[in-house]
Amino acid sequence: MSSGAGSVTPRNASEKVGTARCGGVMPSTGQDWDKAAHRPKGRTPVDCGNLPFLIRRDGTWLYRGSPIGRKSMVCLFASVLKRDDDGDYLLETPVERGRIEVEDAPFVAVELDWHGEGRDQVLYLRTNVDETVAVGAEHPLRVAHDLLTCEPTPYVLVRPGQGLFPIEARISRAVYYELVALAEPGVQFGKRVLGVWSQGAFFSLGELAQTVD
Repeated sequence: MSSGAGSVTPRNASEKVGTARCGGVMPSTGQDWDKAAHRPKGRTPVDCGNLPFLIRRDGTWLYRGSPIGRKSMVCLFASVLKRDDDGDYLLETPVERGRIEVEDAPFVAVELDWHGEGRDQVLYLRTNVDETVAVGAEHPLRVAHDLLTCEPTPYVLVRPGQGLFPIEARISRAVYYELVALAEPGVQFGKRVLGVWSQGAFFSLGELAQTVD
């Protein structure tokens, strides 16, 4: 990716992103990205290969190794984030697309809200890019465990990918503790677990210790 001719020398990562181009057609400003994202479909996007973006585990977006400081720019790129059949992440508009690197999940769930209780409870999670999802069948929770430490890492599905690999948000530790505070015992796949209800579905947060009679 190279800067367009006659562009002002960027002073920070946000400005660098604004002047980055791919084959001369990459939108040069946030407004151009927004226009490109909403153009009618009907043409194959130009493949830009690997783009110099990295999303860290904590949700920080980097461009050429420097954090993107403008949240509005991060939210704009997040709105065109896709995931393909191979599980790769891409920034894609109807005009162009390119693969980016993601350390874990691209988003982080940073805030929890809820209404009701028991089976009637509905959980709402807000991400670091201000996207809110209602936990349920379309946005399920899952908990992965580290193979060595067994430490739990919870995720919520934000939107589907193009294949079997979804786009998820890692649930922050603070929000996870809030979920645990709302949890109640239940049974899932024949095992006693601690979990939460949302939109009539029960989501396990972890197994309960087995008691000895």
